[in-house]
Amino acid sequence: MFRGLRPLLRGSTYTGALFAYCGALASLPLLPFAALPALAWPSAPAGVAYALTALVWSALIAAVGLARTTRRVLIACARRMLAVPLPDPVEKGPRADRRRTPLWLLAQVALGWVAQLGVLLFVMGLLLPGGWAGAEAGVSVDGRTLRLDSGLPSWAAALGCLLLAAALCPAVTYALRWLAPRLLGPSPAERLALAAERERALAERNRLAHELHDSIGHTLTAATIQAAVAGEILRADPVAARAALRSIEESSRAALEDLDYVLGVLREEHGGTAPARTLADLPELLDRLRHMGAVVEPELSGDLALVRGTLSRAAYRILQEGLTNAVRHGAGGPVRVTVAAAPDALELTVVNRTGTGPGAFPTSGHGLPGLTERVRLLHGGIEAGPDGAGHWRLAVRLPVRVPA
Repeated sequence: MFRGLRPLLRGSTYTGALFAYCGALASLPLLPFAALPALAWPSAPAGVAYALTALVWSALIAAVGLARTTRRVLIACARRMLAVPLPDPVEKGPRADRRRTPLWLLAQVALGWVAQLGVLLFVMGLLLPGGWAGAEAGVSVDGRTLRLDSGLPSWAAALGCLLLAAALCPAVTYALRWLAPRLLGPSPAERLALAAERERALAERNRLAHELHDSIGHTLTAATIQAAVAGEILRADPVAARAALRSIEESSRAALEDLDYVLGVLREEHGGTAPARTLADLPELLDRLRHMGAVVEPELSGDLALVRGTLSRAAYRILQEGLTNAVRHGAGGPVRVTVAAAPDALELTVVNRTGTGPGAFPTSGHGLPGLTERVRLLHGGIEAGPDGAGHWRLAVRLPVRVPA
């Protein structure tokens, strides 16, 4: 018994009934327009006029539901007043999916009038006992009227009205909550569109994560090593220490540009001009490594100026990651960098000595998998592993023309 009373003790039950009641009230301004056809046909029987008015009224209510704005407003209200988790509608969803909104509006309006009937029954339940305020109850059928006395029958009728009113309110709320996911929730086509949109957003975030890992990781490694070097030679060679500090400043400024761009994209704002570092910026990258004390032996062949666009940007990031790993985890000695641009492919190679020198730092383990994914998306090949005794080799081959 008490379990059956629980819905009556929840505030959400009454907010749901209020939501339905608001739908019924919102439909009233359309009623005068719906009555125009019946008024234009004065000779029509009363039953036909009522049916025609109800039909036109339903059509007008359904027409309101075809608007995109109506669907968005209804979903927002259902989320708040019915506590039903509904995703936002897809902006470019199929038109057939929006045709469920008129069905929801018609159901909401109908349930709203049921909720108003519950209010009327509640008022009757308060007024009927003992003929209070002169209230009487009666039923008329074919000219025959049955009226209740002010004694026990009126009390029984009042109890019946109160019980029915108490049952209608949870029933209306339950019906709305059952219908909301089916009529306002995403259809299979909309679910596919939402999944595609989430996939695009995830791909963009993964791309930004790679960008941050490549640029910020390299900069922090370089700045940390340069700071350690500057601290060691500050007294012995102030000029070299100042050069190291200037290199830290330049590297940090470049990293801030990358970070500002990525944060702007994550905030869905225009983050300004995207930092588009390409193979043309490779000499600057090598100079920063030399300021760190690394010995770099570059070997460039082919016309690198002909490598442009995405391929050039990806090649720069790959070399940046490879050189950063060489400085972090290498055992000192020269780092050989080979960039060979051919008409059909771009080959990148980084070779360094293996070991854990003073420049070694903990790794997140995302560098090589990130490189592999980047190369795979460009339809290229990657090899990373020992190269003879005491050396590590990273070799990447990127096709200039992606195969169809």
